Amino acid sequence: MQVETDVLPKRYRDPVRIGHGAMGEVLRARDTMLDRDVAVKLLAVRFAEDADVRARFTREGLAAARLSGEPGIVTVYDVGEWHGRPFIVMEYLAGGSLADRLAQGPPSVPQALEWLEEAAGALDAGHRHGIVHRDVKPANLLLDGGGRVHVADFGVASAGGLESLTLTGTILGTAGYLSPEQARGERATPASDLYALAVVAWELLAGTRPFASESPTAEATAHLNAPPPSLCGARPDLPCHELDAVFARALAKDPGVRPASARELVAELRHALAAGAQTTQVIPRAAAPVAGLPVAGYAPPPPARRSRRWPLLVGVLVAALVGGVALASTLGGGGESAAQTSVRTLRVTQRGTTVTTSVTVTTSAPTTSPPTTTSAPPTTSASPPPAGGSPTALVDQATADLNGGNYQEAASEAQAALNELGGTGEVYEAYALYDLGAALANLGDCKGAADALKASEKIQGHRSEIDAAKHLCHGRP
Repeated sequence: MQVETDVLPKRYRDPVRIGHGAMGEVLRARDTMLDRDVAVKLLAVRFAEDADVRARFTREGLAAARLSGEPGIVTVYDVGEWHGRPFIVMEYLAGGSLADRLAQGPPSVPQALEWLEEAAGALDAGHRHGIVHRDVKPANLLLDGGGRVHVADFGVASAGGLESLTLTGTILGTAGYLSPEQARGERATPASDLYALAVVAWELLAGTRPFASESPTAEATAHLNAPPPSLCGARPDLPCHELDAVFARALAKDPGVRPASARELVAELRHALAAGAQTTQVIPRAAAPVAGLPVAGYAPPPPARRSRRWPLLVGVLVAALVGGVALASTLGGGGESAAQTSVRTLRVTQRGTTVTTSVTVTTSAPTTSPPTTTSAPPTTSASPPPAGGSPTALVDQATADLNGGNYQEAASEAQAALNELGGTGEVYEAYALYDLGAALANLGDCKGAADALKASEKIQGHRSEIDAAKHLCHGRP
């Protein structure tokens, strides 16, 4: 879509919108000085008015620029501001993404391994620079004219509050690739990127994600609680039992059990494929040695290997987790020493709107007091709530409608959930309040939106999504 010609410096001509998110848009333009096409990330006007967001956007652009020159990472050419709006100029790749290729069916095994190896090298390079990607998925693995993979959105994807700005405008942090620790709201680490790359590897081999589901909530919950399924059901022609052992480690709930690097993960996949007589012909090339990392042909360590980072704590943590699950099933929560079922937030972006989807996870009970119970939900201008349905189902439906731009329906469903939750102060109430506030902000009821978003923040703490919803009413009564 053609856009105004003055949104970028005069050096960049003929801008065309090729992607968008809640925080901004991505344009393709012609760099007249160097006579080449470039991709430009441009922060939305309403967020450019916030000095903190503007500074964070620029800082993360500079962080991504530090990786320029590393093989397999999209190069950043320029970082600046124009008419008060920060922008990041990057290399434009015209070969599409792995998401586009997967839409045509799974690739051959040799091709999948080659793409994974290229992506793994780029991820390891970013990790050596101290940058975690946080959003590894096929849509962020772009192809150049020669069919080689380049990882996009390094640094920018890890900017707090800027998660929704993606190169392709697709869902970010989708339940299909989000690591268990990210779904629990914990900080992402290189191991989180390895988990996501393992999901991509599974998808390239099997043609589908390991926990694929029609419901984002169900898929995210499976990542949190379910063991990885066997690859044998999808690809019995491959040495699936050997591959299952690799995926059991790469998709482990405990980050410390996963391989130490992305290249190590790919090397283990090659080793497992080489172990099967049916697929020995697809292992023509070993991973290039990198900083002492293992390569194809080595015998991988046992799946139950302990973390190199916490060798004394992993066993205790696993035992505590297992014990907590058992107690939860027996006692059903309650009490400071008992396990409990809690709900976490999964953040997704679709059609330019940031929303939250809720997932249920069994965890150890907190050692601190629960959040202070909030007062009854704020009175709003939402339409009469629908009858029936559990609060959790109503919140999930409100999230889906908010995600789809059905703001009136989302407000009604969120209000209905709040009526049933009754000011309990539970985390699900925070999600309902967020859905209500974001929907009302989009409907122009800024007073009602502010009350709901404030109440949500009181329960679940500061969230970038709440800030984004507040910005919808920036400067409006």
